[in-house]
Amino acid sequence: MKILYIAELVGKAGVYCFKKLINELKKETEADFVIVCADGATGAGGLGMNHAGYLQKLGANVITLGDFCFYKKDLTENIDKTRNILRPANLSKHSPGKGEGVFKTKRGERIAAAVLLGQSSFSRIHAENPIDALEILLTRLKKETPFIIMDFHAQATAEKQTLFAAASGHCTAVIGSHCRVQTADARISGGTALITDAGRTGSALSCGGNDARLRINQYISGIPDWTKEAWDYPQLQGVLIEANATGEAAAITTICRNVG
Repeated sequence: MKILYIAELVGKAGVYCFKKLINELKKETEADFVIVCADGATGAGGLGMNHAGYLQKLGANVITLGDFCFYKKDLTENIDKTRNILRPANLSKHSPGKGEGVFKTKRGERIAAAVLLGQSSFSRIHAENPIDALEILLTRLKKETPFIIMDFHAQATAEKQTLFAAASGHCTAVIGSHCRVQTADARISGGTALITDAGRTGSALSCGGNDARLRINQYISGIPDWTKEAWDYPQLQGVLIEANATGEAAAITTICRNVG
């Protein structure tokens, strides 16, 4: 099985990159399943319902969210009605939406996807211990399928590495997200594909997909300003994971494509 994970879409540039390249990538990689992190797709922070529907229409089988999961009111009010949009599984049981799901690939195979949120450096949203949640998720999902993909949306690399160690040998892949910078440590450990951060899809010459000047001014003034997205050097990033019949990862390859 081949799973294509598209790194976090940031703003209109991210959606544009996905639109321009997804069909080409699916054909080239022969991907059976497409997971898209869209935590910054709408206005560089959150996901609106219109973009959610559009990404599904373009070819996203599952859409994952992170700390911005409830930033857009229209999605928050309707997320319980959606099947393939996942917010972090380790949020309160009273939170709307769900953090895991079992789906079917284009060939009819069952595959599970889930999202976990880190605890370090998030001040607006608070999650339960992701390692405890990981154990509960794996116990439940292994009864459904050997193919299990985890999106770990976290800030601290130390926290990511710790969860990677806990997950090693117990699922197909754990893909780090949130930092919006693709790391060079893609690897397989105990049959589990790992990468600290899959990167971002959007402007490569920016500060996390946002206009650099505004972000510099924010650090100088202390006043947040996320009003201007960046478009310079649009690029799609992500990873391709190949798994064998038992659900173990056989390969993980990083993807970095410029969009003309």
